[in-house]
Amino acid sequence: MPMRLYNTLSRSEEPFTPADGRTVRMYTCGLTVYARGHIGNFRTFVSLDVLRRTLKYLEGYDVRQVTNFTDVDDKTIRAAGEAGVSLREYTDRYIAAFREDAAALGIEPAEERPRATDEVNLRAMVDMIQALEARGHTYRSDGSVYFRVASFPGYGKLARLDEEGMQAGARVDADAHSKQDARDFVLWKASKPGEPSWDLWIGPGRPGWHIECSAMALRLLGEPPIDIHGGGIDLVFPHHENELAQAEGATGRPFVRWWVHVEFLNIDNEKMSKSVGNVFTVHDIVAKGYRAS
Repeated sequence: MPMRLYNTLSRSEEPFTPADGRTVRMYTCGLTVYARGHIGNFRTFVSLDVLRRTLKYLEGYDVRQVTNFTDVDDKTIRAAGEAGVSLREYTDRYIAAFREDAAALGIEPAEERPRATDEVNLRAMVDMIQALEARGHTYRSDGSVYFRVASFPGYGKLARLDEEGMQAGARVDADAHSKQDARDFVLWKASKPGEPSWDLWIGPGRPGWHIECSAMALRLLGEPPIDIHGGGIDLVFPHHENELAQAEGATGRPFVRWWVHVEFLNIDNEKMSKSVGNVFTVHDIVAKGYRAS
C-alpha cells in the first residue's frame, strides 16, 4: 500500500507514488542567505529531510532533490551593502554557515543546491519570462517586467484565495505605483544605482524572488509536473502561489503534483522570526549544551 501524503493543493491526504513509479523529483525552498539560519528555519529543513528519508529508505524510491539558495533579493543586497562587501562574498559566508549547521543536524545533502545568481539559472529565469511574455502573461513598466495575475484564471487555487482575499504578503514588492494591478508581482526588477544587476535580454536588472524557484525547479528536475514541492507554511502565499502561476503560465501544464508545507516553530506562543528577534541558531543551542543530532 503506498504511503499517504497531505497535499496542500487538495487539502487532503492522498496515496503518493512518483509519476514514473521510481524516482521522486522534489524541490524544497531553501534559505535566503542574508543571515545565519535559525532553528525555526531548520524545523522546515529537518521535516523535509524526514520526508526525503522516508521516501528513500522506507518506500524504496530514488530521490532527486533540489534545495536552492536565494542569494539575491532586497535583504541580501541591503545586508551586503551595510557590510561593505560584494553580494557574492556576503552570501558565500551564510551559505557556508548553512552547510555547517545542516551537517551538524544530520540533514542529508540534496542532489542539487543551486544559487539564484549562477548564470545558468539566471538564463533559465529569462527563458521562463520570455515564455510568459509570448503567452500574454506579462507587461513592462519602468524597466521592470510584471506578471499580470488577471491573465491566469487559476490564480489563488493553492492558497484558496478569492479576489477579495488576495492581499500583499511581506515579500511582495512594494513598488505598487509601477503595477497595473496591486495583485501583480515582479518577474524582473529594473536595476537601481549601486545594485547588482544582470543584462540577459530583458534589460539590466535582477530576478524577482518567485521566478527564481520556478525556473530552477524545472531546469534541474525536468518537465512538469514535478512530484513534490515543499517549504514552510508561510510560503503558501504569495511565494508558492506565484511560483505555480509562473510555471503553469509558461508551460501550459500542471507544475507540481504534491505541495507539502511545514508549520512554524513557535516560542512563547509566537512564531520564531528574525523580525521579532526571538531566534536561536543551531550554534546557540549547541553552546547551551544540547546535542545537534
